[in-house]
Amino acid sequence: MEKINLIINGVPLTGEKGETILQIAKRGGIEIPTLCQSELVKNYGACGICVVEAKGSPKLMRACSTVAQDGMDIDTESERVVRSRRLALEFLMSDHDGDCRGPCNLNCPAGTDCQGYLKAIAEGDDARAVQIIKEKLPLPASIGRVCPHPCETACRRQYVEEPISIAQLKAFAADRVLAAGEKVAESAPSTGKKVAIAGGGPAGLTAAYFLALKGHDVTIYEGMPKAGGMLRYGIPEYRLPKAVLDSEIALIEKTGVKIKCGVRIGEDVTFDELRANNDAVIIAIGAWTSMSAGCGGEDLKGVYGGIDFLRSIVTGNPVDIGEKVVIMGGGNTAMDACRSAVRLGAKEVTVVYRRTEKEMPAEKIEIAEAKEEGVSFRFLVNPCELVGENGVLKSVKLQVMELGEPDAGGRRSPVPVEGKFEYIEADSFIQAIGQKVNVKGFEGVELNRRGIIAADEGNFLTNLEGVFAVGDATNKGASIAIAAIGEANKAATIVDAYLNGIELSYRKPYVSERKVEDIDFSDREKAPRCAIPQRPAEERRNDFKEVNLPLDEAVARAEAKRCLECGCHDYGECKLVDYSDRYLTDKPRFEGDKRSFSKDLSLKAVGRNNGKCILCGLCVRVCDEVVGAGILGLVGRGFTTVVKSEFNKEETISICAACGKCVELCPTGALKLM
Repeated sequence: MEKINLIINGVPLTGEKGETILQIAKRGGIEIPTLCQSELVKNYGACGICVVEAKGSPKLMRACSTVAQDGMDIDTESERVVRSRRLALEFLMSDHDGDCRGPCNLNCPAGTDCQGYLKAIAEGDDARAVQIIKEKLPLPASIGRVCPHPCETACRRQYVEEPISIAQLKAFAADRVLAAGEKVAESAPSTGKKVAIAGGGPAGLTAAYFLALKGHDVTIYEGMPKAGGMLRYGIPEYRLPKAVLDSEIALIEKTGVKIKCGVRIGEDVTFDELRANNDAVIIAIGAWTSMSAGCGGEDLKGVYGGIDFLRSIVTGNPVDIGEKVVIMGGGNTAMDACRSAVRLGAKEVTVVYRRTEKEMPAEKIEIAEAKEEGVSFRFLVNPCELVGENGVLKSVKLQVMELGEPDAGGRRSPVPVEGKFEYIEADSFIQAIGQKVNVKGFEGVELNRRGIIAADEGNFLTNLEGVFAVGDATNKGASIAIAAIGEANKAATIVDAYLNGIELSYRKPYVSERKVEDIDFSDREKAPRCAIPQRPAEERRNDFKEVNLPLDEAVARAEAKRCLECGCHDYGECKLVDYSDRYLTDKPRFEGDKRSFSKDLSLKAVGRNNGKCILCGLCVRVCDEVVGAGILGLVGRGFTTVVKSEFNKEETISICAACGKCVELCPTGALKLM
């Protein structure tokens, strides 16, 4: 064969006369994106993604169908090429009706593949479920118990009846795998790089786990007697048994992570020493200081911060709260505090909140369980003065409130009713209204206007070289544990790149999302959410034993099977989302009516979702040119064109069942073996 010489992206390559640009580039190790090309079938040039620019040519060329010429100088990623690819992808995505990931996954701050592990649980494979979870977080049994599960808030099963009990299923699978003796994840060979992590809470443990798996030498420096952070010292035993947390931390240690407890930065070891003796430092110190209500009398005996109160219980030295306890706050910490006060023997426990119950940010189940255990609630009141006698708290003066206009977050702002007050007797007053960061020992790290560590939201770097920061101690302040874990996982990837001399910045992946109003749920059989078994209130209010009981296995499997499997089965292999993530920086510019097609299951063995189809023609061509069956064809014209099966007789169905080549070639997940 006659040889030709050309240059692609500055690389001299040799090809054979008659070969396409795409063929020569591929053999030379240069990728040119394409959605419609396969060596099994004739070139078609349908998608327009494979365009390239040839020096001296006024037009872009389709690499899959353009025969290479001797002396060509090709650029596969020029500015014109990228603009053209972006435009083609925007047109394709404007009519693409599919979910890359389920809303549960997208709403999870850690990005856990809820759909994936629910399927594994439904199939009885708990080990696989935990493996999937641990791709994003190393504490599934603990987080499954305490997470406020934003995944469930987004679960589309609610449009059928009720969301799936995703968090409880996470704990169910993790508990079973722990009990069976979980296999320790294997770490990569040692890199010789050292990382110090200040803080052994959920963020620090997560960053340490993923960095250790990458082969780095990781040491956590934890100021408290044991690791776990707020999971240990801020969440009561009745919600999270510390034996469960201990088991999961032990598994993290077995990956090679070293944890030094009782070591305070600035006292036992200096921040400068950490920096000097390590290749990178991660600050994950959390937010451990209770916020003050700002009303007079806070120096009285009997006044405590919410986190301080909870920590005193865990450390075995609960503060003296007396018989009448008032808790200020409406979040989950307030619920933990009031329910803990009941368990310590308080006779009257009252939560005061400046808005109504409807506006309370605490989980509804937490509020309901607190009421079952005897906690009282007083709404639309706000403490304005703590009244004492001889330095001891005696009562709380409450300003009566009413709801005014909505605030920036959409919640109606409480405003005082002038001159109207109430009083409530109290032996102790617990302020559970938030937490702030104590940065003592980390002098030199830049803080924002709120006194919180300022870290780049893309790469988690602080103002100091090689020093990163994640979790509650940074930027927006205290949040839920799963948010800190999500940040720490991303940061581990960034820090690993940094240690390898690569500059990275986290970018949210591009995904296609369906609108709920475009989905018909009427064909789904109703199957109510499983009830979580609990100890009765009159029993559980007297001790700190776990409130929730284990799910029955049959119930758990059935609950997992309620998953609607919203996310695409082919997400990991989908070329369309891969290229969209690469070239699209935002959602497509083009909005309009999408083609509306129901799923085609007429071939039984192969399911077709025409809403995901981009009309690349690969399925039609392989069925005709390779298989010789000609079962599929393009029907219609223009916007209404669709791929359909021309026959659905039993012999046709049997051919499809034995073949599956169309599914293999589909670049978008529009086809699925049934």
